[in-house]
Amino acid sequence: MIPLTDGMAPRRFPVVTVALIAANVAVWLFYELPNLNGSIEHASFYPCTVDGSCDGPEPVWISWVTSMFLHGSWDHILGNMLFLAVFGKNVEDAYGHVQYLLLYFAGGFVATLTQTAVTLWFGSTEAARVPNLGASGAIAAVLGAFFILYPKSTVFGLIVIWPAWLPAWVFLGFWFLYQLFEGGFGIVSASANGGGTAFFAHVGGFVFGALVTVALMKRGVTEPRGTNDAPSPAVCGL
Repeated sequence: MIPLTDGMAPRRFPVVTVALIAANVAVWLFYELPNLNGSIEHASFYPCTVDGSCDGPEPVWISWVTSMFLHGSWDHILGNMLFLAVFGKNVEDAYGHVQYLLLYFAGGFVATLTQTAVTLWFGSTEAARVPNLGASGAIAAVLGAFFILYPKSTVFGLIVIWPAWLPAWVFLGFWFLYQLFEGGFGIVSASANGGGTAFFAHVGGFVFGALVTVALMKRGVTEPRGTNDAPSPAVCGL
């Protein structure tokens, strides 16, 4: 399932979403591509550094941040940035720029923590040494927030190659259930170059984003804008 638009134009320019996309693309083009394997090895997060069974190239408090801006392939970064572009702008609209940025980084931290815990508890020593990387854990938190804020909005996208209009709660609900299903079969896999997908990072990030948004809405801190009433075939845009 590939999202193309949520049919809602933000009320204000999504400066944080654009900046995050620009930062991820810049890291990919200018840091990773010249030496993909070397950059992944150096700036990724290693679960084994948490329990002290290995020493990573960078300290844990640095690598969990740097790993959020790394990607293992063109498909990896393009897919992540597409999801961030489609869903991030309206979450930023509801949250405000600063609070949205905090959600993004906190979601990335929780996602990394979730995948690390699963790997250390259920995985092998070799699995704990697989580098974890990617923005998808943080983006999953954005998806969780969108799921709560705009469940009745209409997402236009492709199911394989067929265009479809789906309520956001159906699209994102299916996405979340897929992460749980796949995570059950690849419980110790890691989002690395050739290492698979960190499904439990996605699960942890999504749940965190949803719970935080529910709490903020109850306090009146975060409020969604009006949602779209009809499907829109417009392509993704910021």
